[in-house]
Amino acid sequence: SKQWYQRRVRGSSAEEAAALESQIKILVRPLYSSPALHAARLVGTVLTTPHLYAQWLVDVKGMADRIIGMRSALKAGLAREGSSLNWDHLTNQIGMFCFTGMSPEQVARLTAEFSVYLTKDGRISVAGVSSRNVDYLAHAMHTVTK
Repeated sequence: SKQWYQRRVRGSSAEEAAALESQIKILVRPLYSSPALHAARLVGTVLTTPHLYAQWLVDVKGMADRIIGMRSALKAGLAREGSSLNWDHLTNQIGMFCFTGMSPEQVARLTAEFSVYLTKDGRISVAGVSSRNVDYLAHAMHTVTK
């Protein structure tokens, strides 16, 4: 019955729920802290097989170029929006994350008004920026920073 299932899953008291949570954490922690052996073997195979390694390099270069392109597109989009701020730091940085320079208040507005999520210190995942959303992001960033 539904009642039996709920009791079995949730426990019948806060004490039982805490005990269950503790046991689940014990079971799950090793899964996150120790990578699976098959992943290590897969990496080893890719890095030691010449044609797989060559393809991996092409793929990594493609991802890096896409992120560089999104940084440039975001900066250009902010200029098209009419931003008078200096956004050079968007294209001067490297990597998957970018410090926007926005204040915690601007970040809060970006989230509340435009459903754009980033860390409170203004760091955004450039890997999540695409040709479909970069103009929306530029508009949102311009709106909250003007």
